[in-house]
Amino acid sequence: MHAKKRLLCPERLRRVHRPFGWVDARLIREGWLDGCSPTAWALYLFWVTVADAQGLSYYADESVARHLGITPAAVRSGRKELIDVGLLAYDAPLVQVLGLDKRVVAPVSSDSSRSLATIKRAEDAVWIGDILRPMVHGGRQ
Repeated sequence: MHAKKRLLCPERLRRVHRPFGWVDARLIREGWLDGCSPTAWALYLFWVTVADAQGLSYYADESVARHLGITPAAVRSGRKELIDVGLLAYDAPLVQVLGLDKRVVAPVSSDSSRSLATIKRAEDAVWIGDILRPMVHGGRQ
């Protein structure tokens, strides 16, 4: 049985105001942060909140750490997690929150040897599960 949805505090109904945008529900539904640490989750929310319309932010590690009450080392570690799952691109000091339309492994990072050309080729990548599913189901999707 599902509880009926009702506004708990109608006078505080959330509205989208510029430059604020909603956090994409696919983040949870598609498991983008599955296996990520709570620090990575907090960092993602922070960067989604402060980024401009293109997903860009120039916040320094020390400033992010101060806002979240963590260490700069934790910022670096959490950022690496987000890069590894394809949610962020990073080229110090610039962070870009990436769209959820395509999964790309390890986008541009100053602590990565990947080039932009490698990333552009990876944009056409497909999930191995999408390839194997028809085989497992006898050609049916």
